[in-house]
Amino acid sequence: MRSIRFNISTLLRPVRFLLSLCVCAVLLMSYATPAYSASTNTSSPTQGEANLLEIEKKSQEAVLSNPYDLKQQVDKTNPGLNEVQGTADIDKMKRPGNTKGVESVEQIIGNTLEKAAGKD
Repeated sequence: MRSIRFNISTLLRPVRFLLSLCVCAVLLMSYATPAYSASTNTSSPTQGEANLLEIEKKSQEAVLSNPYDLKQQVDKTNPGLNEVQGTADIDKMKRPGNTKGVESVEQIIGNTLEKAAGKD
Protein backbone atom coordinates (compact mmCIF):
# COMPACT_ATOMS: atom_id res chain seq x y z
CA MET A 1 0.00 0.00 0.00
CA ARG A 2 2.81 2.35 0.79
CA SER A 3 4.39 1.91 -2.63
CA ILE A 4 1.15 2.87 -4.43
CA ARG A 5 0.82 6.06 -2.39
CA PHE A 6 4.44 6.90 -3.10
CA ASN A 7 3.93 6.42 -6.85
CA ILE A 8 0.79 8.59 -6.93
CA SER A 9 2.61 11.29 -5.02
CA THR A 10 5.49 11.29 -7.48
CA LEU A 11 3.06 11.47 -10.41
CA LEU A 12 1.12 14.39 -8.96
CA ARG A 13 4.20 16.53 -8.29
CA PRO A 14 4.78 17.51 -11.98
CA VAL A 15 1.04 18.04 -12.45
CA ARG A 16 0.98 20.46 -9.50
CA PHE A 17 4.01 22.26 -10.90
CA LEU A 18 2.39 22.64 -14.35
CA LEU A 19 -0.86 23.80 -12.79
CA SER A 20 0.91 26.45 -10.71
CA LEU A 21 2.88 27.52 -13.79
CA CYS A 22 -0.37 27.96 -15.75
CA VAL A 23 -1.95 29.96 -12.93
CA CYS A 24 1.09 32.24 -12.79
CA ALA A 25 0.96 32.74 -16.56
CA VAL A 26 -2.75 33.65 -16.41
CA LEU A 27 -2.09 36.12 -13.60
CA LEU A 28 0.78 37.69 -15.51
CA MET A 29 -1.33 38.04 -18.66
CA SER A 30 -4.29 39.47 -16.76
CA TYR A 31 -2.06 42.18 -15.32
CA ALA A 32 -0.18 42.86 -18.55
CA THR A 33 -3.10 42.97 -20.99
CA PRO A 34 -4.78 46.17 -19.64
CA ALA A 35 -1.43 47.93 -19.56
CA TYR A 36 -0.71 46.86 -23.12
CA SER A 37 -4.11 47.97 -24.39
CA ALA A 38 -3.77 51.34 -22.64
CA SER A 39 -0.40 51.97 -24.27
CA THR A 40 -1.69 51.27 -27.80
CA ASN A 41 -4.31 54.02 -27.81
CA THR A 42 -4.23 55.52 -31.29
CA SER A 43 -6.70 58.35 -30.81
CA SER A 44 -6.02 61.66 -29.20
CA PRO A 45 -8.20 62.60 -26.21
CA THR A 46 -8.69 66.11 -27.66
CA GLN A 47 -9.59 64.97 -31.18
CA GLY A 48 -13.36 65.28 -30.88
CA GLU A 49 -13.39 68.42 -28.79
CA ALA A 50 -14.00 70.98 -31.56
CA ASN A 51 -17.21 69.34 -32.78
CA LEU A 52 -18.46 68.81 -29.25
CA LEU A 53 -17.89 72.45 -28.29
CA GLU A 54 -19.90 73.57 -31.31
CA ILE A 55 -22.71 71.15 -30.44
CA GLU A 56 -22.66 72.36 -26.83
CA LYS A 57 -22.88 75.98 -27.96
CA LYS A 58 -25.85 75.26 -30.25
CA SER A 59 -27.63 73.26 -27.57
CA GLN A 60 -27.22 76.08 -25.04
CA GLU A 61 -28.58 78.55 -27.60
CA ALA A 62 -31.54 76.24 -28.25
CA VAL A 63 -32.32 75.88 -24.54
CA LEU A 64 -31.97 79.58 -23.69
CA SER A 65 -33.91 80.90 -26.69
CA ASN A 66 -37.59 80.67 -27.41
CA PRO A 67 -38.79 77.29 -28.62
CA TYR A 68 -38.42 76.70 -32.34
CA ASP A 69 -41.49 76.98 -34.49
CA LEU A 70 -42.10 74.20 -37.01
CA LYS A 71 -40.46 76.00 -39.97
CA GLN A 72 -37.28 76.78 -37.98
CA GLN A 73 -37.04 73.23 -36.75
CA VAL A 74 -37.46 71.77 -40.23
CA ASP A 75 -34.89 74.20 -41.65
CA LYS A 76 -32.33 73.34 -38.97
CA THR A 77 -33.00 69.59 -39.09
CA ASN A 78 -32.91 69.10 -42.88
CA PRO A 79 -29.16 69.23 -43.53
CA GLY A 80 -28.23 66.89 -40.68
CA LEU A 81 -29.26 64.62 -37.86
CA ASN A 82 -31.22 67.03 -35.68
CA GLU A 83 -31.53 70.77 -35.07
CA VAL A 84 -28.68 70.95 -32.54
CA GLN A 85 -26.14 68.44 -33.84
CA GLY A 86 -26.44 69.38 -37.50
CA THR A 87 -24.05 67.45 -39.72
CA ALA A 88 -21.33 66.90 -37.10
CA ASP A 89 -19.67 63.51 -37.73
CA ILE A 90 -22.49 62.38 -40.01
CA ASP A 91 -19.98 60.51 -42.19
CA LYS A 92 -18.80 58.43 -39.21
CA MET A 93 -22.28 57.27 -38.16
CA LYS A 94 -23.58 53.87 -39.15
CA ARG A 95 -26.80 53.92 -41.15
CA PRO A 96 -28.27 51.81 -43.97
CA GLY A 97 -26.78 54.06 -46.65
CA ASN A 98 -23.16 53.47 -45.66
CA THR A 99 -23.27 49.88 -44.41
CA LYS A 100 -23.35 47.71 -47.51
CA GLY A 101 -23.09 43.95 -47.24
CA VAL A 102 -23.93 43.79 -43.55
CA GLU A 103 -26.73 41.46 -42.55
CA SER A 104 -29.46 42.74 -40.29
CA VAL A 105 -30.44 40.95 -37.11
CA GLU A 106 -33.58 39.64 -38.78
CA GLN A 107 -31.54 38.15 -41.63
CA ILE A 108 -29.07 36.49 -39.26
CA ILE A 109 -31.88 34.97 -37.18
CA GLY A 110 -33.72 33.85 -40.32
CA ASN A 111 -30.60 32.19 -41.72
CA THR A 112 -29.94 30.46 -38.41
CA LEU A 113 -33.50 29.17 -38.19
CA GLU A 114 -33.34 27.89 -41.77
CA LYS A 115 -30.09 26.06 -41.02
CA ALA A 116 -31.60 24.56 -37.86
CA ALA A 117 -34.66 23.40 -39.81
CA GLY A 118 -32.45 21.95 -42.54
CA LYS A 119 -33.65 24.27 -45.31
CA ASP A 120 -30.22 25.27 -46.60
